[in-house]
Amino acid sequence: MKHQYPCCTENVCQMESNMPVASESEPKPIEAEPTALAPNGEAAPVAASHAVAERDPQAELSPDGALRPEAAAPSPNSASESAPVAESTALTAELLEAHAEPKLRKGDIVEGVVAETSPTEILIDLGMKTEGVIAGKELDRMDKETLDRLKKGARVSVYVLNPERDGRVILSLSRAAEEQDWRKAEELRQSGEIFHGKVDGYNKGGLIVRLGRVRGFVPESHVSRERRDRAKGADPQEKWDAMRGEDIAVKVMEVDRARNRLILSEREAMPAVRKSRKKRLLEELQVGERRTGRVKSISDFGAFVDVGGADGLVHLTEISWKHIAHPKEVLQVGQEVQVEVISVDRERERIGLSIKRCEEDPWSVVARTYKIGQLMQGTVTKLTKFGAFARLVDNPEVEGLIHISELAPQRVGHPKDVVKEGDVLTLRVIKIDAEQRRLGLSLKKVTSPDYAEADYRRAMEPDFADFEAASLKEEERRRSERKKGKRGGKRNRPNYDDEDEY
Repeated sequence: MKHQYPCCTENVCQMESNMPVASESEPKPIEAEPTALAPNGEAAPVAASHAVAERDPQAELSPDGALRPEAAAPSPNSASESAPVAESTALTAELLEAHAEPKLRKGDIVEGVVAETSPTEILIDLGMKTEGVIAGKELDRMDKETLDRLKKGARVSVYVLNPERDGRVILSLSRAAEEQDWRKAEELRQSGEIFHGKVDGYNKGGLIVRLGRVRGFVPESHVSRERRDRAKGADPQEKWDAMRGEDIAVKVMEVDRARNRLILSEREAMPAVRKSRKKRLLEELQVGERRTGRVKSISDFGAFVDVGGADGLVHLTEISWKHIAHPKEVLQVGQEVQVEVISVDRERERIGLSIKRCEEDPWSVVARTYKIGQLMQGTVTKLTKFGAFARLVDNPEVEGLIHISELAPQRVGHPKDVVKEGDVLTLRVIKIDAEQRRLGLSLKKVTSPDYAEADYRRAMEPDFADFEAASLKEEERRRSERKKGKRGGKRNRPNYDDEDEY
């Protein structure tokens, strides 16, 4: 139903004609309506008109508080004008909520500032109306270093034990640190990153490794192979005690905060750890460098030695100066050895090592100790068609050859006709070539009258040994020349070295 208002047209006309301002002394006589009409044409309470006036400051009220008819008329833009008002109300509510004091819950970790300290408690300013307190019971368990850090103004992370007790928040420093360690453990589990720590202890099932304040457990099945190889013994102390304090790299396998359970694995971390260490080691190693290593594994062709994060190969021929058939004859897994770097292939990531080069070359000992013509003891180790090999009893790393022509005065068809493996013989040194690592021995010359006088002098006059050795060496040279038909002239013959003298 459409209502006609007497003043509506007049007012609109006045607004359009330069909008004159009505004088307060001469108010226009407008008939007041006792009630405002609702859109359906029924009378609405006066309070409704006041509500409209509150929403629209331009609305005019009659002296009795009723809305003037022209103001009560619905404006075409009233809906669009009310939308910003609603938005403003919602924004205000959001701002009030944002500035409201946050509610703390048990288990929260919050930042605070030390406000006051005393022997019985520490007050923490949390930026709230309610202050936090660390009770004296926890202070009694703190070490001096931790207490010294809790000075006034120091920022700390605290754990909410009780959000409300006697108007204060009960806090804990140790629980905050522990909770942060649990969260770090979970992050490591999800990311798969490697944690580097130390062996803190052990039990019958494996090793204990601390991740901050949280005790992690490495089951024996997840301990690295190298560490298990070193774990010898029946009881846990014999197996693990020597490893306490050692560095260890692990991956987090399981985190169960409710059961206080943190499971770690060194075995799963080793591939990535060894790859990283090997890359760094390959850049550092230099040929000729000597290092201490540990035998990791043994094969038929040699032994692999860990030299600080990467394995190098010690070939069978580089294990010992003496002849060995298998590395197990002189090495065992877990054994600590000194090695020398003999090759580094960075492209193929291979390291060549030698154990025997860290020891004195036995051929140097032979050249220094033995003289041509000297008698020594040897053990027959091998027979060939051209002679027999004998290992020196006093220097087992060195073997010499007894040529078939030096086995007996008569012609020998095969060395087995004269000697056999295992025989311990007295032999005479007839040739020493330390550079070529060759030692010539003779069995037939042991009783030769040519050396009788030299043997006697050597036994009676030890100082004569060097002179005698030089004489014998020269004699061997001249005999060799005679065999080749190259006799020397008299001017080259020493007056003391006539072969008939012996």
